Amino acid sequence: MDGNVQSTEIATPELDHSTLLQFPKIELHRHLEGTFELQTLFTMSIRNGIDLPTDFPSFKKEVQFPKDSEPDFLKFLSKFRNNWYRSHEDVWNIAYESMRAFADDGIHYIEVRFSPEHFAIHNNFDRLDITNIVVEAGKKAAEDTGTQIRYLLTFNRSRQTQEEMRELYDKVMSLQLSEIIGIDLAGDELNYPPELFVDFFKAVKSDGYCGTTIHAGEVTPAKQVWDALNVLNADRIGHGTSAIEDTNLQRYLADNGIALEQCITSNRQTGSWTDEANHPLGRLYKAGVPVTINSDDPTIQDSDLTDDYVKAVRYFDLDIEDLIKLNHIAIDATFLPETEKETLRNDYDAAVTRFRAAQNL
Repeated sequence: MDGNVQSTEIATPELDHSTLLQFPKIELHRHLEGTFELQTLFTMSIRNGIDLPTDFPSFKKEVQFPKDSEPDFLKFLSKFRNNWYRSHEDVWNIAYESMRAFADDGIHYIEVRFSPEHFAIHNNFDRLDITNIVVEAGKKAAEDTGTQIRYLLTFNRSRQTQEEMRELYDKVMSLQLSEIIGIDLAGDELNYPPELFVDFFKAVKSDGYCGTTIHAGEVTPAKQVWDALNVLNADRIGHGTSAIEDTNLQRYLADNGIALEQCITSNRQTGSWTDEANHPLGRLYKAGVPVTINSDDPTIQDSDLTDDYVKAVRYFDLDIEDLIKLNHIAIDATFLPETEKETLRNDYDAAVTRFRAAQNL
């Protein structure tokens, strides 16, 4: 070949943060309480006299887990506060601004989970008022950005008995908010096992209104994932990192299409899986287990969902086709009715086509 002839081959763009920020994403595991828009939170903190720094850099440092810090579960938990709010307007503003920012992370569809108790407990606000406010704020955010948003109600193992859960669940269901499509059991896995919540989840299953996802196998052995499936009939599993230890469980998840909502950055910071490069997500995906990429609590973590995509590409040698497949897995695992899943799948594929054209991928 003549040395003066230039190759016409075009290099494939790198799947770096800048590129992947634009990639359309489906997210199934994000807590609203861990994804607040920081400037709005800062303004509210000053207005309400919260005992936190009044200059933004110091405030940011105080409310977020240090991004590159060593794992520290107690420090991570200490960043969650429930005393921000003094009015319904506070709740609406922080919910709206936080959900409006989903679009900045390339989110096409999200099932965001929230606890009415979190927003209500400090002021004893009516939990139904809070639920309505969060959903209405999300509707406005969705209209303004084009992001599709649905909601899961989070119930905390260590803060609510199953009787209290049932009482709040019944009240919220009486609102007939079609956007609420799932129930999430979160909190202390070690001291509050699935057996304590059998009656509540039987009632949820019997009603048939909501899908169910259980935090399990994040800091507990694979047996608790089995218990979430067999005792509580979970439709999805939050985290489920310990599934890597049990090939029979992996086979069961794959055969039954039960997705794991996995969170690389969160797991490192909390210490539940400190070696990001060997996080189970990559191995489970390649073994055919339905896994999904999620952010968990990105504001607390000083990260975004795109960071987890970058890590998945870097650590697990994934390409754009893998990322699309992972998002199709997430669509299949949503709690939407089948007809809405099909619509979402078509919309998502169209968004991916636009992304690929824009990025020359």
